[in-house]
Amino acid sequence: MYRLFIANKNYSSWSLRPWVLMTELSIPFEENLFVFSDDSNWDEFRTFSPSGLVPCLSDGDTTIWDSLAITEYLAEKHPGVWPEGSAARAWSRCASAEMHSGFPALRNQCSMSCGQRVRMSAIDSDLQKDLDRLDELSAQGLEQFGGPFLAGDSFTAVDAFYCPVAFRVQVYGLSLSERAMQYVQRLLYTNSMRAWYDAAIKETWREAAHEKLIAGAGEVYADYRAQS
Repeated sequence: MYRLFIANKNYSSWSLRPWVLMTELSIPFEENLFVFSDDSNWDEFRTFSPSGLVPCLSDGDTTIWDSLAITEYLAEKHPGVWPEGSAARAWSRCASAEMHSGFPALRNQCSMSCGQRVRMSAIDSDLQKDLDRLDELSAQGLEQFGGPFLAGDSFTAVDAFYCPVAFRVQVYGLSLSERAMQYVQRLLYTNSMRAWYDAAIKETWREAAHEKLIAGAGEVYADYRAQS
């Protein structure tokens, strides 16, 4: 069985992607969670991941240590990871790669959280540019391939790559077009996302750097996480 190494569900957007994908597609795996905390260190994560980063997938003697590489590895072994049609598959790979390497303002200004709610101090031009691009991408995918998911009627890898965006929209109260917001809600209510969220808010671990980034975005007016 696959072993998937992840970090705190409240913080780790990168871990979320393969976890949600494998859960939603019913690909069995063993979860191995290592905690981001003030005491954790890179050497600890290097015991299972060559880069010292998560996520990391272990399949026997094979180790895959990047979320996009994990996705492609799974696609070689399991149907449904990417959509069947060549046009939808090409578009999905482009949109996933763009999310993997792009959207710097969204990533930096709206650090991943599941259990908190933040009232943003401001939406600057860089963040608005990322939000406008999200609107454009979601409209393109939904219109071209018919929805209700980005590349058609089934949840595929491109949706998994946009799942962290759904949590960011919810946590930071970000505004998107009506159709994009409907898609965000669809992601939030998938079984896999609900399971991740339920586990995330039960976590009592806190890591100072993440907490500082989240608080720096604005007013944290609610925190639904369990207290230690």
